[in-house]
Amino acid sequence: MKSRLLRKFLMAGALASFASLAGAADKTNPALPKTDTEIAKSVLHEIRMYPRYTLWDYLDFRVTNGQVELMGAVTQPFKKSDMEHIVAKLPGVTSVTGNIEVLPLSPNDNLLRRQVAAALFRDPVFRTYATEPVPAIHIIVDNGHVTLAGVVANDFEKNLAGVRASGAGLSFGPIVNNLQVEHPAKKS
Repeated sequence: MKSRLLRKFLMAGALASFASLAGAADKTNPALPKTDTEIAKSVLHEIRMYPRYTLWDYLDFRVTNGQVELMGAVTQPFKKSDMEHIVAKLPGVTSVTGNIEVLPLSPNDNLLRRQVAAALFRDPVFRTYATEPVPAIHIIVDNGHVTLAGVVANDFEKNLAGVRASGAGLSFGPIVNNLQVEHPAKKS
């Protein structure tokens, strides 16, 4: 009698555990199709978590029917291939197009990067941006041409970033300010 009761109890426990495992497997199964929105969240997460993603690199992407197009610029060739491989392994991604530019390895560009960063982050307005683990402002230097990319809080910060970067000197042309504004001023 005790063994029959024990057997029923064990069988009920086993069925309950299998049912919970089956439910958990459905939620994390990489074979399940994902929406473009879910894929975009995964891609963004992987970019932010990439340990070699710095303020000198800028990556953007587009997702269409599981096809991911990576865009932007990086300072080292291995960063381009790393990101393409990482994104290609994400659940739901069917293909990856790597339109990532590898910036030239130039001592003059490196000097200009440091000068623009110093001019920008010396300003008290941008000090909090300098301490973020994932950079919100990116300084892209390509053969002496400077582009600011990323996100700032408001229009004032965007304009001030352009002014500070222009004051760094050595740039071969005007600073391209592609910073996006998180809270744009309302037009009346």
